[in-house]
Amino acid sequence: MKHTDISELFKYPQKFSGSPVTVCGWVRTWRDSKSVAFIELNDGTCFKNLQLVFGKDKPLANLKEALVVGVALKAEGEFIPSERNGYEMAVSSVEILGGCPQDYPLQKKHHTLEFLRTIPHLRPRTKYFEAVFAVRSTLSYAIHKYFQEHGYKYVHTPIITGSDCEGAGEMFRVTTMPWKTECGNEEEYYAEDFFGHRANLTVSGQLEGEMAATALGRIYTFGPTFRAEHSNTTRHAAEFWQIEPEVSFADLDDIIGIAEEFIKYIIKYTVDNCPDELAYFSERFEKGLLDKLSAVISSDFAKISYTDAVEALKKSGKDFKYPVEWGCDLQTEHERYLTEEYFKKPVFVVDYPADIKAFYMKLNPDGKTVAATDLLVPGIGEIIGCSEREADTAKLIEAMKKRNMPLEAYGEYLDLRKYGSVPHSGFGLGMERILMYITGVQNIRDTLLFPRTVGNL
Repeated sequence: MKHTDISELFKYPQKFSGSPVTVCGWVRTWRDSKSVAFIELNDGTCFKNLQLVFGKDKPLANLKEALVVGVALKAEGEFIPSERNGYEMAVSSVEILGGCPQDYPLQKKHHTLEFLRTIPHLRPRTKYFEAVFAVRSTLSYAIHKYFQEHGYKYVHTPIITGSDCEGAGEMFRVTTMPWKTECGNEEEYYAEDFFGHRANLTVSGQLEGEMAATALGRIYTFGPTFRAEHSNTTRHAAEFWQIEPEVSFADLDDIIGIAEEFIKYIIKYTVDNCPDELAYFSERFEKGLLDKLSAVISSDFAKISYTDAVEALKKSGKDFKYPVEWGCDLQTEHERYLTEEYFKKPVFVVDYPADIKAFYMKLNPDGKTVAATDLLVPGIGEIIGCSEREADTAKLIEAMKKRNMPLEAYGEYLDLRKYGSVPHSGFGLGMERILMYITGVQNIRDTLLFPRTVGNL
């Protein structure tokens, strides 16, 4: 169907001004009066709507059918300057491509986010979610752009895996077996399954990413990951997208530098390329959003050891819900205090206790902490988990045994330390977490097209 994208009209207005054009889209809102009618039309190519103007001096036979929210239209007319809108379209003819009955749930201009979560198949048609998914698209491109410009190879790690990267056991099983079967034990059950043993959906592509990095130098993964965590908080989803670079010949300080540069790059690119969407979020949902993002781009991130951070929290005088002692995992309230009140900017907390971190993190010389860091940002807390990986075979095996992990399931991973081991580091960044930070969206369910959470599929 030959037509011009609305984004093209606004991008090159001088080219189309005074010319006949054809546009297609959906009616977002409309107004009618005695002498003229207006339609706000959107085709998904840009955040801004195109105003269609219908003069009543030459009324169109099907105008009434067009003045309905949700209707899909094809309109022909002249693209003309407008004192109020910059440019608009004087319509000469209109064709109804798809009608929309009165039970269309988006008749009103404003709906609560809670209500919109009940109709995920329709909510992208609202201004709010149009903006969310436009920013998500641009942010995704920025992520690939950064890594491609810096010599990383994009690898696709398995979604179905036999290992648990985090060791937490919160994994979804993948099976072709019927729900009821006669088996004496678990081993016998999985012997009849598709792979011959238990399989899961991945919680991280890191282990396979490390294998690729030891051959390709610098790699990154960017794909879906899954966690069967029974959590209904605003920050957790069962299915989410994760960015995980892995860099050979890099220690903790190296990867911290990469992480800071990366975060600033993708935020700046998104700010530069989504001005209308971010202005919308800043105006209506998080006052000062653009100033916050500008401060992140221009500031040098702080750095503090976990031990010093605990001391700062204990001396803060704050009545935290969760008491702070050395060895505890920092909670969101602790992370936000450090970023919003203590440093007033993003901060890397380094050298966490080994007992609260994953098995693969490099043990520090003190024998108690690991070469790991979390990047904390104002307004949300932890946004990146980062570490240097343990390159010493004996220390890695000791850490795995301490966690009662089956060594035979990680034979290939241990081989990396046996054959040409090198210092290497990486980090994980949840796509939805950084999207929440950039847009000010408060609930992870509102960053995903079809969010998967406990009890909701």
